[in-house]
Amino acid sequence: MLLNIWIQKLARFYPIPDGLAWYHAGVIAIRSDMPLFQNATYYISAHQLNELPPADDCVEVAFAGRSNAGKSSVINTLANHTRLAFVSKQPGRTQQINFFSLGEGVYLVDLPGYGYAKVPEAMRLHWQRLLSTYLLTRPSLRGLVLVMDVRHPLTPLDRQMLDWFCPTGKPVHVLLTKSDKLSKSAALRTLAGVRKALQEGWGNHTVQLFSSLKKQGVEEVEKIVGPWLYSAKHDIPDPMP
Repeated sequence: MLLNIWIQKLARFYPIPDGLAWYHAGVIAIRSDMPLFQNATYYISAHQLNELPPADDCVEVAFAGRSNAGKSSVINTLANHTRLAFVSKQPGRTQQINFFSLGEGVYLVDLPGYGYAKVPEAMRLHWQRLLSTYLLTRPSLRGLVLVMDVRHPLTPLDRQMLDWFCPTGKPVHVLLTKSDKLSKSAALRTLAGVRKALQEGWGNHTVQLFSSLKKQGVEEVEKIVGPWLYSAKHDIPDPMP
């Protein structure tokens, strides 16, 4: 009852995004039957930093990962769209920074995969500069979802990505993808090991199991990432002063 009153008062200040309601006790997302990423649509691709959308009036969360970690499949699963992000049998096909709009200046950003892509050295160095500059200087970036294959977590390049990004103080959520490839006990052991490594090496960031094949883990991603996007988009006043 009290929660409903808070939500009604909040609606007088800001329109409530479709599928979500917010209240001020820690800014908690209340799910309805519409998933957070359901309405994602392609917006723009950028090959250079000056091609990025203006950062003044938008917020975004970026998805990064090794070229064969299943990042595009994760984005498609979250959006419930089979071809929103390009999925290829050849790793490393995401070669630009791709923006997908969630509406009202909120974006999901697909970063170029790193690692196995067979590209010329000049292109690899360009991607590295593009990624590092974007991650370290983009003011509208609110957090990073780092995609890792559960069978090969925390590779040297994953660790380098964490070393780059964590000093910004922004949150990281690790998705251990392809969890259906392991037994439940093996997947849980890996989850515990990665969680411990994150806490010891980079701070108290979050981590979960995820399976695009079985569509498992979507709600947990929404619960973590939703407040990054919508609590950052609006400074929500106390609805019960």
